[in-house]
Amino acid sequence: MAMRDQIIDLVGGRRGAAMVFGEPVTADGITIVPVARAGIGFGGIEGSIGGGTDIRPLGYIEISHGVVRYRPIRDIWGRVVVPLTAMAAGLAAPWVLRSASKLRRTRT
Repeated sequence: MAMRDQIIDLVGGRRGAAMVFGEPVTADGITIVPVARAGIGFGGIEGSIGGGTDIRPLGYIEISHGVVRYRPIRDIWGRVVVPLTAMAAGLAAPWVLRSASKLRRTRT
């Protein structure tokens, strides 16, 4: 069996759009189709082979009463964690600078 066929078996035989659009779910007259981004990469050097995948949920398609809407899933990392980390670094900077200054004075 070729490596390509083994990879297709590994990801469930899904190709193209089927890899990023999940199975639709219907309840109470509303259909939801999950949407994701998927990437698979492989490489090798001097007889060794490696690879990896990146699958991230992006949102979902909502179908209700003949109206279709795409609903994105917001990324909490970009909106919350990064600004909080920057704020924490800014608050810690004076303390780090004072500590470094005291350390230099005690060594001289």
